[in-house]
Amino acid sequence: MPVARSFTIARVFLRYRLDQLLPAARRPLWLRGLLSPLKLVPPPQMGRGERLRRALEELGPIFVKFGQLLSTRPDLLPPDIVEELDHLQDNVPPFPSEHCIALIEAALGASVDELFLEFERQPLASASVAQVHGAVLPSGASVVVKVLRPGIDRVIEQDLRLLSVIARWIERWVPDGRRLRPVEVVEDYRHTIEGELDLVREAANGTQLKRNFSNSPLLYIPEVYWDYTRENVLVLERIHGIPVTDVRELLAQDTDMKLLAERGVEIFFKQVFEHNFFHADMHPGNIFVSRKHPRRPQYIAIDTAIVGSLSREDQYYLARNLLAMFRRDYRMVAELHVQSGWVRPDTPVNTFEAAIRAVCEPIFEKPLGEISFARVLISLFQTARRFDMAVQPQLVLLQKTLLNIEGLGRQLYPQLDLWKTAHPFLERWMRERIHPKTIVGEIKRYGPEWLEKFPQLPQLVYSSLEQSRELGPRLENIGEQLARSHRRGRRQYLRRIAGVLLALGATAVAAPDWFAQLPPSGWVLGAAALVLLLWP
Repeated sequence: MPVARSFTIARVFLRYRLDQLLPAARRPLWLRGLLSPLKLVPPPQMGRGERLRRALEELGPIFVKFGQLLSTRPDLLPPDIVEELDHLQDNVPPFPSEHCIALIEAALGASVDELFLEFERQPLASASVAQVHGAVLPSGASVVVKVLRPGIDRVIEQDLRLLSVIARWIERWVPDGRRLRPVEVVEDYRHTIEGELDLVREAANGTQLKRNFSNSPLLYIPEVYWDYTRENVLVLERIHGIPVTDVRELLAQDTDMKLLAERGVEIFFKQVFEHNFFHADMHPGNIFVSRKHPRRPQYIAIDTAIVGSLSREDQYYLARNLLAMFRRDYRMVAELHVQSGWVRPDTPVNTFEAAIRAVCEPIFEKPLGEISFARVLISLFQTARRFDMAVQPQLVLLQKTLLNIEGLGRQLYPQLDLWKTAHPFLERWMRERIHPKTIVGEIKRYGPEWLEKFPQLPQLVYSSLEQSRELGPRLENIGEQLARSHRRGRRQYLRRIAGVLLALGATAVAAPDWFAQLPPSGWVLGAAALVLLLWP
């Protein structure tokens, strides 16, 4: 980790007193001692959420994007912090158009004048990772050209290493750190942000989404021009829809707002359960509404760098959880959490069921049209946290997308009854999952592989039995080796303690005056260093 960057983070940490975000009662004793000198630094006159937001903005684009990811985790963070992180903006000044043109020409092997009939020097948009320019191809097609920022890969790699160090520190020293699985969250974020650095991957995602919604009245995805696309340059069809947040213009063209909101929900569930490939960055800036057929409105989605998918098991358990929850079958919800492995297998189902009922019953006393579908799911995860539910990285993108979709739908049509749209879809999907036609399709898909392996089955069974018979003696040897290793490690640890104590004693004898003049904060920091050094 570069030293200069480490000092920058420490400076920002101190300026905004981010140590106060962790409740004092939950700080380990050694951490309280280490942070005690910070009491001399007054905190800024602003709320804790605003302090965190400003610190992330000051630390740069990668921390801003990480904050945006954290804003989708209201099951982990307090509401005031989540609300403030929602205001993080990914707008940064554009880099010079001369640099952009040089990158395009190097990637495509020709001058901009040869590649395009027209190229707009002024960017249409500029974000932390890339910026976008308008252009016209020789065929006359109107396009946008997306170009990665020069050197952004080095900046991202440097900050990702820092986030990994912080995550490992949290996992080791913060209470509940292991359950939150911060290292996995950062690794998941690494895959997400690295996906944004490969514009060929973004183009492939867009092509797949376009294929999934081919000739669909629900969603349109811009066409990719593959001949002009490279890892750091992406050329897409230019769209001219209405920003989905421009409610005034949508109403001016007599858009059916109720149908528009319901179609957004339908797109989400179709992507998650039918296609198992969903656009996971559907914030309002990436969504437009076609100007065609306002009484039968169609969405347009851009920026397909981040997509998500679930395992077949997670799909199944999520659908059954949602159905059971809205049927108020809390016993089934508790059992499904255990069966899916989302909570520990020894979780007391009766106690878990009672906790879920206590959270959900007050919510379901409201009319269905007033219930936030996403908030119910978050409340369920918050309840499961008390039973050591580990963070499920594969569900983070799904939860984020559901929050975006529902919030957008309620903005377009406040009376949106999301459950009225979702319930029939989930019921139909569950029926089709066990329909004979689906089973036949699975047999057709996997049948050749089964037939190919069938002749090997007797040998595989015999080999498994032989391995299990040989496993017993090996386990005994491993147990003996572990015991010896444990005894050896304990002896080394005791020698280390003795060595440190002898060194301290020798220093105290050699320089007693220096020890007497050491201030209290020095003793605290020295004690903390000693604890870390001698930690088993």
